[in-house]
Amino acid sequence: MSSPFRLGITGGIACGKSAVATYLQQQYGLPVVDADQLARQAVAIGTPIYQAIVNRYGPSICRSDGSLDRARLGEIVFAQPQERQWLEAQIHPWVIAEMAQAIDTCDQPLMALVIPLLFEVHLEGLVDHIWVVAATPEQQLARLQRRDRLSGQAAAQRLASQLPLEEKIRRADTVLWNTGSLEELYRQVDQAFSLLARNGKGS
Repeated sequence: MSSPFRLGITGGIACGKSAVATYLQQQYGLPVVDADQLARQAVAIGTPIYQAIVNRYGPSICRSDGSLDRARLGEIVFAQPQERQWLEAQIHPWVIAEMAQAIDTCDQPLMALVIPLLFEVHLEGLVDHIWVVAATPEQQLARLQRRDRLSGQAAAQRLASQLPLEEKIRRADTVLWNTGSLEELYRQVDQAFSLLARNGKGS
């Protein structure tokens, strides 16, 4: 079985990567592997990574049902870079291994990998073509505060933890601007996907 053409979807935080991936899945039937979803599986109750996190931060890092308090964990790791590095060192190898397995077992000619930290973790070699989803910094902050119920300071910390969006745009093969309506974003996705198809990718 030949390896599928791998479309990498990345971009700034709260720019709409998931919206693009969901649209590709629903409109074009593309298999999608989302690194954020895999990261959530990595820290599910009872996993070795979950246990390592509880051992490091104590039982107060858990909710009453035993699951990780992701908001509390976020407060810790985004305020202390060394803690974020420790956490990523636990999660990233597992997520990368799961993505590699998904690629190996994919029976479709084209698949999408949603990797928010694609450039930061140097995973460019895992994909064949890179879409960067972008928005203005003001839109990112507003969406992030609304989505995750964060203060302005907490949202800014998360924004600062990633590679500047300008640098991601510079490294992109295709840039999708999510600065207007979802319909406008989907039109850009259609155009970019059509270009891939015309170039023989996924056919």
